Amino acid sequence: MKKTVAFKTLGCRLNQYETDALATDFHKGGYEIVDFNKEADVYIINTCTVTNQSDHKSKNFINQSVKRKNGHSVVVVTGCMANNQKDYLENRGDLTYVVENKQKASVYSLVNAHFNGEIIPKNAFPDDSFNFTVVENGFHTRGMIKIQDGCDNFCTYCIIPKVRGRAVSRPVNDITDNIKQVISKGYKEIVLTGVNISKYHYEGTDFASLVEKILNIQGEFRLRISSIEPDGFGDKFVELFSHPKLCPHLHLCLQSGSDRILSQMRRMYNISGFLNIIEKFRKHYPLFNFTTDIITGFPGETNEDFNQTCAVVSDTGFSHVHTFPYSVRTGTRAARMPDQVPAKIKAKRSRIVRTISERNMIKYRKSLIGKQQTVLIEKILKDGRAKGYGEHYVPVWLEKGNYKTNTFRKTKLTGIEPDGTLC
Repeated sequence: MKKTVAFKTLGCRLNQYETDALATDFHKGGYEIVDFNKEADVYIINTCTVTNQSDHKSKNFINQSVKRKNGHSVVVVTGCMANNQKDYLENRGDLTYVVENKQKASVYSLVNAHFNGEIIPKNAFPDDSFNFTVVENGFHTRGMIKIQDGCDNFCTYCIIPKVRGRAVSRPVNDITDNIKQVISKGYKEIVLTGVNISKYHYEGTDFASLVEKILNIQGEFRLRISSIEPDGFGDKFVELFSHPKLCPHLHLCLQSGSDRILSQMRRMYNISGFLNIIEKFRKHYPLFNFTTDIITGFPGETNEDFNQTCAVVSDTGFSHVHTFPYSVRTGTRAARMPDQVPAKIKAKRSRIVRTISERNMIKYRKSLIGKQQTVLIEKILKDGRAKGYGEHYVPVWLEKGNYKTNTFRKTKLTGIEPDGTLC
């Protein structure tokens, strides 16, 4: 009988990509991938530790896997919590392996060796952020490509430089070869991902130049850029979005609408510069879709600071705002700052931003009615309807028809459902 493996992924697209690569390794190795809620021979939890809530969720799924395992099951914990709380995880005594981010690509080799009865020393596998298998049997319709890892910004609230390390960029040829391979496997949408992708730089090639090289690759595909910091936006980058393969959407991380708080966060921009980026794009592409992140209740955030954030979120018309209360991360500068905001106030402010975000979402999506979208079909219902995302990263229902997943279908948008999905 085939051995079984179950995955649980928390956090960012980078974790999602790395899980997809690991799932491909296990599929090629003859394992059957099963639902995480079922009994399995191997449980792999790819954790996140960016907030207290992330820690709580990660520990919850770890505990679930430990309770569900049988006598010979292997439980592997990897991801950012494996770096940030390695001692705690190893001292629990109920986990088989704790694998840090830089050895994550070797998880399959480690598990395979385990079942072969081999004893593997901790230094047996190389530190390599980019040594992942080309994804073939992942969990996503889109083909995610890791181009960069780590961060040198050291924002005062952020633990990522500690758990992901300093910024490092993947060689250009490795990226383009990976994309060609993924396209040959049938993927129609490529998503560039990393920790701080706008800072990509490898032997004279910056991020805009890399995107240009990718757009020149032959094949039927479109290119999407995942979460990105608001720096390095020259005119060349803006002009690239006139290319039909490049999706007109950016998740541009704001974090706060107050210059005073941005300075306290050690963000490398001010509100004027951020708004200038949005103005540049919308001058050329009026329907360009921007989404963002907002942290509420950063230490010292006053009502005035928060009101400035609400004004910026409302005025820019972000169609989605990933909003979360500030979370103390031990070892960061912000954890030692005075004037920590009470949890109730942080939660209330998050709710207010989400309300503005929902209003923005409806307004933006209604502006697309009457326009055409090219939908990548991801789901087909029994009644013949299909669902997917258009190039502006908006969800779209397609009426009954003859559809295939992972194919493009052009449609004219005629309305909007109660949940905000276009149709």
